[in-house]
Amino acid sequence: MSWDLRFLGTGAAHAVALGSSAVVLERDGRPLLLVDCGPDTLDRFTDTYGAPPSALYITHTHMDHVAGMERLFFRLWFDDALRGRTKVFLHAGLLPWLQGRVADYPGALAEGGVNYWEAFRLVPCTRGFWHEDLWFDVFPTRHHVQGTSYGLALRGSFVFTGDTRPVPEALALHAVNGEQIAHDCGLVGNPSHTGVDDLEREYPAGLRERMTLYHYGSAEDGEALVARGYRIARPGDRVALPEPQPPRPTAG
Repeated sequence: MSWDLRFLGTGAAHAVALGSSAVVLERDGRPLLLVDCGPDTLDRFTDTYGAPPSALYITHTHMDHVAGMERLFFRLWFDDALRGRTKVFLHAGLLPWLQGRVADYPGALAEGGVNYWEAFRLVPCTRGFWHEDLWFDVFPTRHHVQGTSYGLALRGSFVFTGDTRPVPEALALHAVNGEQIAHDCGLVGNPSHTGVDDLEREYPAGLRERMTLYHYGSAEDGEALVARGYRIARPGDRVALPEPQPPRPTAG
């Protein structure tokens, strides 16, 4: 069995040519879980896999990570075979924010009679969630206001930070079994995002060697990160992952 993390887009919010940052966990080439759904993510997903996602995890509710959910709603609602089947996993604390961003506009359809979430299968969580017989850990990250962004980890396989400042306390818990790490990183950091100098200050070399960097500001910035010895993700890239390990005994 093969496991991969495919990067549909890798850019910061303003780096539209690189696509909105989003990844797909693949098992034997089949999409298992989409992480985030920005303005162009649905097109990139369907171009790659031929159908909309069956499961989606949301890290946080900035529009470059959730704006595609309106189009996904229409795609699902008007297909009887898909309506109500796509799971949407997110930390329970994000639900009010996501509701306000994508679901609160008066009338999901002009004709009325439709509640936005009826098109989906909403699954709020706190510590994590089960999907396809796998336990995914959810952990808080450092992006804008505390409690508004959460990363994702599959024990023994990968950690996806989402948008964040460095989170050594999270990686000390979730990246101790050889996981591949997809980490937010631009050439220069700011109060809400990691810069390359932050990586070098906060993480040991052994951890940085397992990182693939994304959410950078331009193709040129990406190549500058490569020149500094880092591996970056480019749109469409796949990173081979280790086989997931059983969840910790406390999970579930």
